[in-house]
Amino acid sequence: MPAMKDDQTLKIPVCTPHQKVPNMSLHLIIGDKLLSSWSLRGALALDLTGAAYTEELIKLGQPDTRARLLKHSPAGKVPLLKTEHGTIADSLAIAEYLAEQFPEAGLWPKDTAARAQARSACAQMHSGFFAMRGNMPFDLSHDAPLSPTIPDVEADIQRMLALWAECRAVATDTGPFLFGSATLADAIFAPIAVRLRTYQVKLPAADEAYVETIYQWPAFKAWQKAGLEEIGQ
Repeated sequence: MPAMKDDQTLKIPVCTPHQKVPNMSLHLIIGDKLLSSWSLRGALALDLTGAAYTEELIKLGQPDTRARLLKHSPAGKVPLLKTEHGTIADSLAIAEYLAEQFPEAGLWPKDTAARAQARSACAQMHSGFFAMRGNMPFDLSHDAPLSPTIPDVEADIQRMLALWAECRAVATDTGPFLFGSATLADAIFAPIAVRLRTYQVKLPAADEAYVETIYQWPAFKAWQKAGLEEIGQ
């Protein structure tokens, strides 16, 4: 995908601290940043709160990976968020927990219709799009189109773009993210933006602009840099 010109650089605001619980302890357990799309979702959701947290990376695909994860949760998967209220498994559950704990951060859109659409879109992502996810695995270093083209994957891509359009249609805030300002919906859909770019999918202008917005998001850029540094380690 072509890079934006210097004078087109997006100005993405960095989240300011929001602390409903000033001394709240948050410890995020993730997999490889290069490969773990679900871990990315959890990290972006945490970044939106502006709260401080610690991070622990458990390398995936190793002989001791599952044993290490099971020490933290019977789910045996990443991400996991350890809190004073217990260990929360699953990125969507983590997102909802953070929205409750940090209401001032506005993790979901304020408008009722927009908020309902955001939750619906995230749930659809969480429970579907298996052809895309299975045939276009998340890898920040990937840079080649999917070949040959798979009809089910193309159908997933078109449905995804339609879902993004549905989000933009009900947005009441202005800005480059799905609902104007960054919300949990963008944390959930960021790995899809990565797939569309790294597999060189040709997109309509509005969707290409959204993918670029994700790539310019400071929290994502930091994750991407760390992920690419994992290559060869």
